[in-house]
Amino acid sequence: MSETTIPNVSPPTLYIEGPAFWAPELPGWDIACAAFRDEGGLTDPPAKRPSPQILAPAERRRAPDTVALALEVASAAVTASGRNAKDLPCVFASAHGDLGINDYMCGTLATDPSVLSPIKFHNSVHNAAVGYWTIGTGCMASSNSLSAFETSFAAGLLEAATQCAADQQAILLVGYDVPAVGPLKSVITSAGLMAAAFVVSPVRTERTVASLDWALEPGPSQTPALHSSAANKVHTDSIADALPVFEELARASGTPLRLPLAPTMSLRLLIHPLA
Repeated sequence: MSETTIPNVSPPTLYIEGPAFWAPELPGWDIACAAFRDEGGLTDPPAKRPSPQILAPAERRRAPDTVALALEVASAAVTASGRNAKDLPCVFASAHGDLGINDYMCGTLATDPSVLSPIKFHNSVHNAAVGYWTIGTGCMASSNSLSAFETSFAAGLLEAATQCAADQQAILLVGYDVPAVGPLKSVITSAGLMAAAFVVSPVRTERTVASLDWALEPGPSQTPALHSSAANKVHTDSIADALPVFEELARASGTPLRLPLAPTMSLRLLIHPLA
């Protein structure tokens, strides 16, 4: 019996729409894009946190930083893509969820569990941000809340790309994380607010900004170097593996990126800007 040969098929080219970015030093994609090209600098003083207009004023005040960050870039990405959030599946990626609330929960449970805040408990779950998003937009499409420690953005991008290619449907990718506080700072390096998002589409549209070729690549992995002074100065958090992707979207160098997924596996990306 002859052996069956399995063809080596490359994943299909996908397309990026509506890049969105927020960090205190770079509060918005236009500012970040210019800074990543070394055509602008960091804002001074830094912004405190975004104020997503998708939430009602009272909800904006109560929402934790993770929700504010995620909804700010998600809204910006969907608006720039020209799509309807109600119909758009989404992947939200965060290494740890809300570390401030986790610290509060652990401390309160250890000292006086009876005073635990129901609102903070409600916001402590990892899918809180995507829950606020789907409720606020009325989205009934599929949603994922994904965590993969400090490779969470790469894992989220792989998940979004796989879903997009398999279902032939555009999908929103959102990555976000916040600083560690309390005893968690001794084991988690996250030191700042940062969020990034874009829409991945199976076809090119009038809103497409870049094509995306992607593949899994075995072998030792290493985080790509950052080239702009702005990206290197951002107070990084656990979603910082998004920085080389957004820097490449801005700089359009044509250099392949290899985002670590594991010690011996990377997500290889080649981003081509499209006019």
